Amino acid sequence: MSAQVFTLANQLTMLRMLLVPVFVLLTLYGKSGWALTTFMFAGITDLLDGLAARKTSGKTDLGAWLDPIADKLLIGATFIVLTLPNIGLVNRLPLWLTITVISRDVGILLTVAIVNLAIGPRTFRPSPLGKLATAIFVLSCVVVMFFNYRGYASIWVDVAIWTSLGITIASWVDYAWRLARIINK
Repeated sequence: MSAQVFTLANQLTMLRMLLVPVFVLLTLYGKSGWALTTFMFAGITDLLDGLAARKTSGKTDLGAWLDPIADKLLIGATFIVLTLPNIGLVNRLPLWLTITVISRDVGILLTVAIVNLAIGPRTFRPSPLGKLATAIFVLSCVVVMFFNYRGYASIWVDVAIWTSLGITIASWVDYAWRLARIINK
């Protein structure tokens, strides 16, 4: 294997992927504080891997694929586990929101694959709205987990849910518009 594969940025991305099952297990076993800490640490690795790639000229093809996959794994697993009934969570994400968020991500991944197979390689850079969506999803998960840790319901959980829905719809429209422009090139 090439040394380029093991850049600091890629190592941080792989660490984020490894933290996903740890977070899920901590949540399922009722360790809300540790789950929140693990999730926040995973989120910090997302910030640090981008910073490391830019500062050290460590951008790699592998990193361009791994980073969004790691983001989608973390967000998807978190939304799923925070939706599960009967695991003792005071605050849960509604099933309809989890399905909407995951459908958006699956739709994006499938679209990229289909376009690349059908009309040849195309570059799909994350849009500012897509990056904002990821940030809002992370923040929403932190809000839900924080109030689960505290053990009470909060209006902030509802705000997080509706904000996540709004940004999901807005980013879906944005990606559809951007896809149409890429295909028509």
